[in-house]
Order: sequence, then structure tokens, then C-alpha cells
Amino acid sequence: MEIIKVSSTSVPNHVAGAIASLMREKDKLMIQVIGAAALNQAIKSIAIARGYIIPTGKELICIPSFHDLTVDDKIITAIRLVIELR
Repeated sequence: MEIIKVSSTSVPNHVAGAIASLMREKDKLMIQVIGAAALNQAIKSIAIARGYIIPTGKELICIPSFHDLTVDDKIITAIRLVIELR
């Protein structure tokens, strides 16, 4: 499964384009974020990408989960958003 990492400085329109492009090739991908600002950018991107996908007759579904990562010997919690087509 393809993983897109979104940060607080990511541009939602660019991420949305990447999501829409990948969803045309595959039916599932994952977005990983760390922090509230990055999550905000990811959600905006998903909403924009949904607008790109809707005319094809498909719907984007978002399934959130927590995931622990080790960064610089510290455990931090990331949020993973699995995006599926239905």
C-alpha cells in the first residue's frame, strides 16, 4: 500500500492531486501525519481529492487509526488515514 506523509507545511491542493492520481491506479492508500496541523492539512487534502474523484462515480472512504513510531529513540504517536474507493 502506498504511504503519503503529510506535514503541517504541505499544500492541500498538491496532496489532493497526489491522492487523486494514486486512487486512479489503486483502490487504497495510506496517509501518515504527526501533529494536529499536519492532520488538518491531510483532511483538507482528502476533501479536495474527493471533489476530484466524485465525478467518476466513486466515493472516498477515510479510516483513521493510531500508529506508534520511533523517531530519535523516542516513541511518538502518528495518525494513519487509510483512504479507499467505494
